[in-house]
Amino acid sequence: MATLSPFHTIGSHCLNLGANELSKSAITSCVCKSKVGQSLQRIDVGRKLLPGEVVHNVAQSPRWSLDLRCFAAARVSVEQTEESVTKTSQVDELQKQSTYLFRTETGGQVKVFVCKRSVKYVVDIEVSSLQLSSDDSQLKLSGGLYRSNHDIINQIIETPFIARSSSELALELEFEAKEVPCYLSFLLKASSGASSSGSEIRSHRKSSFCVPIGLDQGYPAPLGLSFSTDGSMNFAVYSRNAESLVLCLYDDNASEKPALELDLDPYVNRTGNIWHASIEGAWTFVSYGYRCKGNRDTFHAEHVLLDPYAKIIGSSIPNHHESGLLPKHLGRLCKEPAFDWSGDLSPNIPLEQLLVYRLNVMQFTKDKSSKLPADVAGTFSGVTEKVQHLKDLGINAVLLEPILTFSEQKGPYFPCHFFSPANLYGPSNGSVSAINSMKGMVKNLHANGIEVFLEVVFTHTAEGGALQGLDDLSYYHKNSVEDLEARNALNCNYPVVQQFILDSLRHWVIEFHIDGFCFINASCLLRGVHGERLSRPPLVEAIAFEPVLSMTKIIADCWDPYDKMPKEIRFPHWKKWAEMNTKFCSDIRNFLRGQGALSSLATRLCGSGDIFSDGRGPAFSFNFIARNFGLPLVDLVSYSNAELASEVSWNCGEEGPTINTAVLERRLKQIRNFLFVLYISLGIPVLNMGDECGHSSSGSPSCGSRKHLDWNTMTTGFGIQTTKFISFLISLRKSRSDLLQKRNFLKEENIEWHGSNRSPPGWEDPSCKFLAMRLKADKAEGQLSSEASQLKGDLFIAFNAADRAETIILPPPPEGMAWRQLVDTALPYPGFFSTDGKPICEQMMGLVAYKMKSRSCILFEACTDGS
Repeated sequence: MATLSPFHTIGSHCLNLGANELSKSAITSCVCKSKVGQSLQRIDVGRKLLPGEVVHNVAQSPRWSLDLRCFAAARVSVEQTEESVTKTSQVDELQKQSTYLFRTETGGQVKVFVCKRSVKYVVDIEVSSLQLSSDDSQLKLSGGLYRSNHDIINQIIETPFIARSSSELALELEFEAKEVPCYLSFLLKASSGASSSGSEIRSHRKSSFCVPIGLDQGYPAPLGLSFSTDGSMNFAVYSRNAESLVLCLYDDNASEKPALELDLDPYVNRTGNIWHASIEGAWTFVSYGYRCKGNRDTFHAEHVLLDPYAKIIGSSIPNHHESGLLPKHLGRLCKEPAFDWSGDLSPNIPLEQLLVYRLNVMQFTKDKSSKLPADVAGTFSGVTEKVQHLKDLGINAVLLEPILTFSEQKGPYFPCHFFSPANLYGPSNGSVSAINSMKGMVKNLHANGIEVFLEVVFTHTAEGGALQGLDDLSYYHKNSVEDLEARNALNCNYPVVQQFILDSLRHWVIEFHIDGFCFINASCLLRGVHGERLSRPPLVEAIAFEPVLSMTKIIADCWDPYDKMPKEIRFPHWKKWAEMNTKFCSDIRNFLRGQGALSSLATRLCGSGDIFSDGRGPAFSFNFIARNFGLPLVDLVSYSNAELASEVSWNCGEEGPTINTAVLERRLKQIRNFLFVLYISLGIPVLNMGDECGHSSSGSPSCGSRKHLDWNTMTTGFGIQTTKFISFLISLRKSRSDLLQKRNFLKEENIEWHGSNRSPPGWEDPSCKFLAMRLKADKAEGQLSSEASQLKGDLFIAFNAADRAETIILPPPPEGMAWRQLVDTALPYPGFFSTDGKPICEQMMGLVAYKMKSRSCILFEACTDGS
């Protein structure tokens, strides 16, 4: 058998099978059949591209360099046909057939049929309309099997065609199943009988003909890994700028090298900018990744990359950074685990009625004090076990800090992946267990009337192991804004990235039944492709009107994980977007330490009309005092050194831990004041994990300084009284939803503002630290039910941030009612709040008077005598 000339070398678009028995691979048979054309006519009942269609498709294809070696796999994109045939016993064995159609450089056609017959793969090749000179009496196929430029099968094929008619020739090749997957790369040799040499005929691109065997063209949608009904696995990934892409398959999760590499062909395995391929499900591979080849400035072919759309992520590889061969994570080759969602219903709580608790899944139950089994503590299942604590508080929504796969060096606000929860949140630190555990948590929380929101970061990624290397020019801001490039900032409003983000959000809603999302660093969602600020960013608008997301809550949080500071911007909302209200946080902190303006306090109490009066309302304001970055609540009243100036904190007289009774009492009042203002203000209160029990970071504002929640603090005197106070305030919000849980702003006639002696407030006096407000119940709403009518009196609320006491005069209560004290944060426990209320007996000239101590808040409710 003749061998190929030195010119017949391997190109870059081939297939690599690991070091199994590659060198021993041989062609089982190379049989030419004169009747192959008749058989193929019966088999090829599917639609094929006509010559005119091929020309049309090629004309629209991108210009590729013709400086390809003979066996580079540059081919015409063709239609693939799959069909079931039942006419003859031979055809009954045919399981799948792929058809490829090529044009030759001389105008002829080469049609290749690849199918599996029993345990063998059969390749039938037809040549027609080929113009040969009279001296060329014989046409031969000259080629070989290849898997990659790293791995060449030594067997060379050179065999003649059999003439079926004056213008049609054909031959058939058979290969054992163990020899595939691979590529058959060949050209045609036209020679005379007198000479073994002759003219070589290539494709119209002056390159060899090349077809895959044992693998299929695949489909461009859906992106990621998908499974067909016949069990085959389809791979699809986006990369516009990659010149070639290699699918790497692993048969061992601990292996550093792929067992098989499939070099996808830009003409067969590419549709637009989507690379795709399909292999049979019978293979025993367990994980996969990709190598991308192209410009060395943006592509690093030696790195194996995680599929951005992978739904199940393999475990981290220990020596990744040292070896440089493996990604941090690999996609797993298995279907998503089935889960029984029967009976699950989202609570679908109206926006204005939300009561949110922000928590970190691991820190919530990881501490031994949670008394949970080791494989449950710190996982989604651990949250499920502690659902009673949330119910005791009165919470109806949890906001989970980022639970996606993230950078271990940077933390959860620097994600590596967007379609699966981090494995460490599963009972066995595995991807499947994490998925099942999370779904079980969501279902359990729903059953207890609690919605589940996720914090998500779509504006940047970790520095490595995320989307880098797939197509940086598409996914990231490059050569536009230096600061954005250094931050690995995602090009969110680039169409492909926008679709990627929407696909991720839909996945969490459909597969995990998530009820809402809080978008961290949301101000960067407003950046255009070139880093410019957009007034109508397409991604933000698309999220607002995406049908699958229509029932979810969407919240913009402009905190920047890089600067550790929130950014104040006017966020476009389309009356759909809510916002984390950083002005609420800073203004309330400032007032309670004695430095804020009365007007700022009044604005925050009434729902932040300066932000949300643009067609939304107070229900779109998510209010918070403390959160997972910055100082927790107990530290907010315990530390205020120069390094913490941005925290707007006050240590109440001494820095850090103390035994000074006066300082401790002052701190206790301040904590009560903060909680009181949080729950009495219009908007959605967000309580941070641990603030109900004095969880401290020892004065460090760093998110990484947060410790695991100590459940023993729940049973301390402080933990018990604070937890009960929060539960009381939540119950009060629910019972007085007519005034405290409004979707729209209160009417002007429903609010009265007072100074300490019923004079107008000192709005213009910077030294004035006292403000009182009367919220008048709407009589129409007060008669909705006999039960509610007993509670629908007015509310009188006062705030004193001064160091001196104030004697206040309460306004006359409504006719037939009397004022009852519900809250005075200056009183000792348990008397500082009361569900039933205490009657006020002290009179001054016929008016009700009350002595209000320094740095305290009070609440009175007008009640009927019988209530």
